[in-house]
Amino acid sequence: MLEYPYLKALHIIFVVNWFAGLFYLPRLFIYAREAQDKPEPERSILIRQLQVMQHKLWYIITWPSAVITLIFGVWLLVQTGFIAQPWMHIKLAFVVALYIYHYTLHIIFLQQQKGIFKYTSTQLRIWNEVATVLLFAIVFLVVVKTSLSWLTGLAGLFVLVVLLMSGIKLYQRIREKNQ
Repeated sequence: MLEYPYLKALHIIFVVNWFAGLFYLPRLFIYAREAQDKPEPERSILIRQLQVMQHKLWYIITWPSAVITLIFGVWLLVQTGFIAQPWMHIKLAFVVALYIYHYTLHIIFLQQQKGIFKYTSTQLRIWNEVATVLLFAIVFLVVVKTSLSWLTGLAGLFVLVVLLMSGIKLYQRIREKNQ
């Protein structure tokens, strides 16, 4: 049986790989959506290349990392007994939200693979930040555990969301001004 430090290290490594996919795939969605506005043959060439990149990222990095993260996470819960800790219940709620987010990306991935683009690039930019918010929540819970009050944690997440949305809005204004 793996000792705790090795198990924890493997869990963290696959979490990092998983998040790499969760951060990059929506960017590819955005690029593919924006390629829709290009003239032919540029549009078709870009879309095909971006679909290949999406496919490889999703099935070679992101999905396997999500599954392996889950396996090592459950193994850690069993080995450490952290499941009895109240902070872990909150963390697991955010982890469930992360897997739901992962699934929503899968739906968008399947749509884009079929050439269906339902969302604007701004909507996809906003959706891209959900992983960031969940990452902040999960990491802070793991690191500070019970040192953080509910009010402080929620206020911190609210400030993060406001900053992210402000950044997206500012970027949108800059893009519109430059076009």
